[in-house]
Amino acid sequence: MLFYSDVIVGVVGHDPGNWQHGRLEATPVSEFCNEPSFIEALDGAAEYIQIPDDLSPERIFEERYREYIATKFGTLTIFGIDLNDRSQAEWPLDAAYLSLEVMEYGEARREGGADREVLPVPSAQSILPADRALDGNERVLLRGVAGSGKTTLVQWLAVSTARRERNSGLQHLHERVPFLLPLRTLIRNPSLPIPEEFLTATRIPLSGLQPQGWTEKVLLAQRGLILVDGLDEISEGDRERVRNWLRELLIAFPGNSWLVTSRPSAVSDEWLASEDFIDLSLSPMHRKDVETFVRRWHSAAGKSCRDSEEALRLIGYEGKLLAALRAKQDLGRLATNPLMCGLICALHRDRRGYLPPGRKQLYDAALSMLLARRDREREIDVLISEETQIQLLQKLAYWLIRNGQVEMDRADAVSIIEAALPSMPILTQLGDAAQVYRYLLLRSGLLREPTDGAMDFIHRTFQDYLGAKAAVEERDFDLMVKNAHHDQWEDVLRMAVAHAYPAEKTRLLNKLIKRGDRVKRHKTRLYLLAMACLEQAAELDPEIRREIEKRASELIPPSDYHEAKNLANAGTMVLDLLPGPSDVTQEQARWVVETIVFIGTDAAIPALARYRENLSDQMQDQLARAWSDFDIRTYGQEIVSYLPESALIWVTVADQLNFLREIGGRPGVIVKGDHSPEMLVETLNLPGIQRLGLHSNESIRNIEFLGQCVEMNSLFLYDCSLVSDLSPINDIALKELSVNDMFGLSAEFRGLSAMKSVDHLSIMQEIPGVDLSVIPREASLRRLSFSKDALVNTGLRGLSEIITIEDLRVQESSLETADWAEANRLPNLSSLSLDRKMLDGLLAYRKCWPKVERIRLMLRSARGGRAFELADFVQLAEKFPGLRSLSGVLTEPERSFAKSAFSDIDLDGHWEGW
Repeated sequence: MLFYSDVIVGVVGHDPGNWQHGRLEATPVSEFCNEPSFIEALDGAAEYIQIPDDLSPERIFEERYREYIATKFGTLTIFGIDLNDRSQAEWPLDAAYLSLEVMEYGEARREGGADREVLPVPSAQSILPADRALDGNERVLLRGVAGSGKTTLVQWLAVSTARRERNSGLQHLHERVPFLLPLRTLIRNPSLPIPEEFLTATRIPLSGLQPQGWTEKVLLAQRGLILVDGLDEISEGDRERVRNWLRELLIAFPGNSWLVTSRPSAVSDEWLASEDFIDLSLSPMHRKDVETFVRRWHSAAGKSCRDSEEALRLIGYEGKLLAALRAKQDLGRLATNPLMCGLICALHRDRRGYLPPGRKQLYDAALSMLLARRDREREIDVLISEETQIQLLQKLAYWLIRNGQVEMDRADAVSIIEAALPSMPILTQLGDAAQVYRYLLLRSGLLREPTDGAMDFIHRTFQDYLGAKAAVEERDFDLMVKNAHHDQWEDVLRMAVAHAYPAEKTRLLNKLIKRGDRVKRHKTRLYLLAMACLEQAAELDPEIRREIEKRASELIPPSDYHEAKNLANAGTMVLDLLPGPSDVTQEQARWVVETIVFIGTDAAIPALARYRENLSDQMQDQLARAWSDFDIRTYGQEIVSYLPESALIWVTVADQLNFLREIGGRPGVIVKGDHSPEMLVETLNLPGIQRLGLHSNESIRNIEFLGQCVEMNSLFLYDCSLVSDLSPINDIALKELSVNDMFGLSAEFRGLSAMKSVDHLSIMQEIPGVDLSVIPREASLRRLSFSKDALVNTGLRGLSEIITIEDLRVQESSLETADWAEANRLPNLSSLSLDRKMLDGLLAYRKCWPKVERIRLMLRSARGGRAFELADFVQLAEKFPGLRSLSGVLTEPERSFAKSAFSDIDLDGHWEGW
């Protein structure tokens, strides 16, 4: 008898007595015939049956492992969902998960010439859903502030991959096997795990059933999805161990997908650059995201309401909170990530619609709610006071901070409590230190045991808040300032200022700026941290405040993305320090606007209004995208109404569409979200639309309504997965069409080949078939763009038939000699854009390209690709004798080599982007 887990290998289609030539199938035990003669016959035929690969022990274990991951991580703890029954806090992940966005960084150069440092900055097409970060990117370093949802995203990717969900938009991960590796757990072992130890090191109960070599086989087959979570949660010394460990794994097992998460400042931009990791940043929640979260939170909380009266009250709280978030700028500024949104929802409900005004007050109220009020309202005796519990929790938190950890052995926690017992005799009523620890674990709501024998706080934010309080009470000002340049101490310093008395605030901040004066390499970080701390210092010596603002002014205006982001972290006070448009260059104005947008409160709108005239195209796009982060009407009147007609306006909610209708419509609009065709027809002036984008829309099945767009010349379709036919727009005189992640089209691209007027075509998804026959032949295509995955099946086969192409753009595809030959036969080709990594393949193609005048080296990261030598540029000059422009990020040596190889070439030519 052949048993594999709960499956029997059976043969169907023949008489049981003659199975040598039967067809093999896997049949569940519960459905299998139980007749003894049948089973005996099967057992006797075993010698004739060859077990297929999909029923091997490795494959069967993989399916069991996938089921475990999907179940284990298939729920999400929503903070504060129900104060009376903590079991209600567990909510199905697919119902609670909120897809945020990440920002990818493209190419830019500091003002001052090519010899200046190359820095990552947001590119025009750099924003994408966070769960799509690995679509086209094999290695990703994802940064996000505390509470921004990094771990939840990791959990979502693991579960979606394990389930192979076809409608999740994550098809690129379906054949991969997820390995979730939390560094806080791994780092406590003597050594970091090799692949066969992944399951054991993360304490997965199935590890003992793992077939020998299974993990290595998965990784060698390039089917692994390795999710390394919490780089910021380990010490700086341990991070070097982790980097070396990652490098060894990457060398041994190339071709797998990697995601590493971290707080923004935990590691430098170059930390994993040499390993070709792309750097992404998790964006703050937009206003619409916050409203969605609040509604989902109250929907989840409603499941635990005891009666209809309580349910009605909860509905009222939801409406009041949404109104408060729209009206109160300070509250809206706090609600920028899932943790803070959950905290605000819980406190608003707990306090019957009242919310404390600031971050410190919110945390104080949350601690009170968790440590005392919850038990009192459940009529459970509170055996130790709220203050006593906080004292113990502070000691645990501060030990973790001082030791650079976020997780400690249970034995260490018990020892810390034991040392505190003599000075806290009231605790004796609970028993010994182990019993006090157990009480805190079960009743405080702030501690948990992620694995047996280990303890941590439910979120790092609470650890930093309580540890900062302990540091102030211990008067460890020198220790805090000494460590202020470390990212793990950044929030500790901010919260310490919040906890301190006015004289202590003055002392701490004075030490901070004096250290910045002395230690030049940390000056910028320390000055900005001091400035950010002012938000927590309502009462402060005026002289210290002036000194901090004076030093901060040295950092203004910002000169790159990171400086803008750091300035914005200091809060609304920065608005008064930023210069006006007449005092800065166009490049500086760009980063000032970026800073104001990052600040994101409605108080920033007047500051933005100063810059609404004479904007560059890039700044127009910045302002057009930021609308959802501000009050719709105010921003619309003060900013959107002033943007030029050429600007593409981004809208996500109906109020924005209604506003555009009130002002007579705009010719260029990107509409993101599930807006119905009826809504779009009603609100958009379709006959006047010239450029339209439909993004992330699950409501639209048929695009016939676009037939009303008689003037439309550009259409951008992104992630409208129900649209399966482009035929309804065949009669529109479209000049530009872009399709991206249109999964309904993926089978055949129905209607595309019949288009007659398209001049620019971009395909950012896999093309079906074996050649480019779906590309319209009757249209006079001049520019054709492909993403990395578009050409996986087709290469460039058939391209040479589209003789009108002048400009070809290909992202990071593995093209063969035959593909380059197809491109080389294009009689009008004059421009090539390609990833820097593709240049070697292009140079290996032997024929010349006499008509190509421009090459642009496109990069997904400003640090990708090898350095080119003089010989490379000499060969390039031989292959492209007519080359006049070479664009892209080049180092100073590369620029010198290029000038030597070409007698006349423009190295700084700027032309239209991807």
